[in-house]
Amino acid sequence: MAAQDLDQASGAQCVLVTGGSGFIASHLILRLLHAGYKVRTTIRTPSREKELRNTFQNAGVDTESHLSFVVADLTKDEGWANAMEGCTFVQHVASPFPAATPRDENELIRPAREGTLRVLKFARDAEVKRVVLTSSFAAIGYGHEQMPVFTEDHWSVVDGKISVPAYHKSKTLAEKAAWNFVQKEGGNLELAVINPTGVFGPVLSRDFSTSIQIIESMMKGDLPACPNISFGAVDVRDLADLHILAMTNPAAIGQRFIGTCDNGPVSMIDIANVLREEKPDYATLVPTKVLPNFLVRAVALFRSDLRVILPELGVTKLINNEKAKTVLGWKPRPIEECVLDTADSLVEHSIV
Repeated sequence: MAAQDLDQASGAQCVLVTGGSGFIASHLILRLLHAGYKVRTTIRTPSREKELRNTFQNAGVDTESHLSFVVADLTKDEGWANAMEGCTFVQHVASPFPAATPRDENELIRPAREGTLRVLKFARDAEVKRVVLTSSFAAIGYGHEQMPVFTEDHWSVVDGKISVPAYHKSKTLAEKAAWNFVQKEGGNLELAVINPTGVFGPVLSRDFSTSIQIIESMMKGDLPACPNISFGAVDVRDLADLHILAMTNPAAIGQRFIGTCDNGPVSMIDIANVLREEKPDYATLVPTKVLPNFLVRAVALFRSDLRVILPELGVTKLINNEKAKTVLGWKPRPIEECVLDTADSLVEHSIV
């Protein structure tokens, strides 16, 4: 199924999207509604429903007839049977992402793994056709002593010589647990996995990915200079398309797909340069220089939030996204368009 087929009527099949308040999930819900699907999404507290309906309505979709909400938490069984009932597909996007790294990494690893298994078990029991799991490039490109061109065949090395942050471990172990479950206990349940890199793109509200905080900080003048960091990047709109292609294309069964732009990786100074050149109103606020690695390491002695980036200083990870394009017909947009649309949306929502 090619990307242009996404807008064809779906016969009003029901899709469950977990974690509807999240940045990726919100864009995915919009795309599914535009494509004619009925969407049910999970929230942890009923109070979020009104706010989310307003967000989606402001984005131009009718939420009354094709969107419903159910309260369910990844750490509890309650609500998941009702959430799955009558659904043909499940898009499992929700995942714990703490504001700060916990002292005990198992506080992050355990709920990520157990939450994924909980969703798969209830999906199997409800005779859901296919689950698309949002994993991460964090489950592919970390802990390696040598830097290959990363593909879906690679897995992060969580117990190697190179320290891997708790979040990356949680995504790796949760995805491995998902594949193991489907193989051994999944019955007829199909699984496909998306492994996105850093997620950018237009914000719909003040709930957005941590990656976008980079652009926000630059436009506010809060980042005087850029660490020598490079990473893959993907537009959230393209990522939503990739999730739907993985949900509907038979060739996606049992496969992983990296979601990243063609012309990456992109460095933080590359992003700054695009903003400065194309958004002159913010040019004086956007950083112009790259911090020396030794200075970042020195400051990290006193700032724990910087220590997690130390292994990435000066490292360029080449990432191959051909599988998603050749197998599913996916077409990601250029990173420059993604960065500029992100910036415009931050202004539109008065975030900068």
